[in-house]
This record gives sequence, C-alpha cells and structure tokens, in this order.
Amino acid sequence: MKLKELIPGRKRLRQYWRDRRAEKTFQREFEEYKSLVADDRHQVAWEDRYPCLTDRTNNTEFDRHYIFHTAWAARVLANLKPTKHVDIGSSLYFIANVSAFVPVAFYDYRPAELNLHNVTTHKGSLDALPFEDQSIESLSCMHVVEHVGLGRYGDPIDPQGDKRAMSELQRVVAVGGSLLFVTPVGKPKVCFNAHRVYGFDQVLDCFPELELEQFSLIPDSPDDGGLILEADPSLVATQSYGCGCFWLRRKR
Repeated sequence: MKLKELIPGRKRLRQYWRDRRAEKTFQREFEEYKSLVADDRHQVAWEDRYPCLTDRTNNTEFDRHYIFHTAWAARVLANLKPTKHVDIGSSLYFIANVSAFVPVAFYDYRPAELNLHNVTTHKGSLDALPFEDQSIESLSCMHVVEHVGLGRYGDPIDPQGDKRAMSELQRVVAVGGSLLFVTPVGKPKVCFNAHRVYGFDQVLDCFPELELEQFSLIPDSPDDGGLILEADPSLVATQSYGCGCFWLRRKR
C-alpha cells in the first residue's frame, strides 16, 4: 500500500486520539467543577452533561461568507432606506436584523415560521415569483441561486434552474429598483449537490437588463481581507470559493 493511501487512516487515528484526550479532559473538569459547588442553585449530574469539545479555539470562529455578505447587504439597505424590502430565501439572521429598520417580506421554497415585528413570511419559488413585472423596489436573493436545480432542498433536478431563477429575479426588479445578489464566485464549477461556483461575467450575463452598481468580494483567504468593497472583478478568477456580492439596479 502506498503512503498516500495510508494518510486518510492516519488522519482518522490522530483525530481519534484528540477526541480521547478531549473526553478525558471533559470528565476531569466535570469532577473538579462538581467538587467546587458550594450551594444548591443548580443540580450537577453526569446524566445532564452536554459536552462541547471543539470550542477551545484561540479566536472566535465564524462563517466568513455569512457574516460578511449579510453585513454588506444590511449596510446597503441602511443607505438606500427602502419603504419595504423583499427577500427570496436568504439568511434568516439577515431578515431578522434588517427588519429592525425596514419591513421585510420573506419568501422561500420552504417557508419559515419567523414570528417577528416587521417580518412577513410566505411560500414562494424562484421558478415563478408571485410578483408583477418590474414591481419590486428593493429585492435580495443571497447565497440561494447556486443551489437551485441540484435537489439539495427537495427542488427538482434542473441544470438550467439557476439561470431561470436569475431571470425571474431580474423580471421583478422595478425601474430604479435594486437587487442584492450574492453567490459563490471563482473558477466555474458544479459541486453536486451542494452548490455552483460562478465566474464574474457569468453572473452579469444572467442580468442583462440590470446595471452593476457595486461589486464586493469575500475572498477565499482571510489573509486577503474580510469584505473587500468595490473589489476588482479580476480577483474572482483567483478564487476557489469566494463570495461575490452584486448590487444591481434597473436604470430609470
């Protein structure tokens, strides 16, 4: 057997011993905590344990795409100050936060029961959005389209599903209105059945009626920055799984 064939097994073995050390540390610290308890405020019982064995990191970890793209979009909306915003399938954290300063109507293939002031939730599909042509002043669809047609969320298998979805988004943007569109960018590929990755021009080519107001990028590596505002589109070609943030507008 070649050495490279042994590597996955060696990695699993190292992970096994890391897990064993973490479990022993957890048990030791449980006993220490229990021995130090001097009052009866809480019951301390082994059967109530809830091990969190991977949280001891030097820095607070986070998903770069979802922290930065939602921060980008919230700032654009705070600047635009629309009277109402419509979102198609984006992060519920984004919906909940921006509803603090703008009413949001949220549509999803799998509707969410998000009971919150300034938020309404509805069932909707990117195959056929329930809006008239050029009727939405402020629209977002972020980290969604790359999944359409791959079956990941119970949607039909359709290699052209993402293009039809983008056509629907374009159709409903009002004259003078905005679309905040976010998707993975880099060397174009399909990672079935998780997502697609798009080239910069591939995205713009799917929105021929809209003009690019701003392009921002969350690069692969933290060493290259967090959220790069007004990013050079040529950077996209250097990415494997970057996050492209496109603010598009229909001209008056």
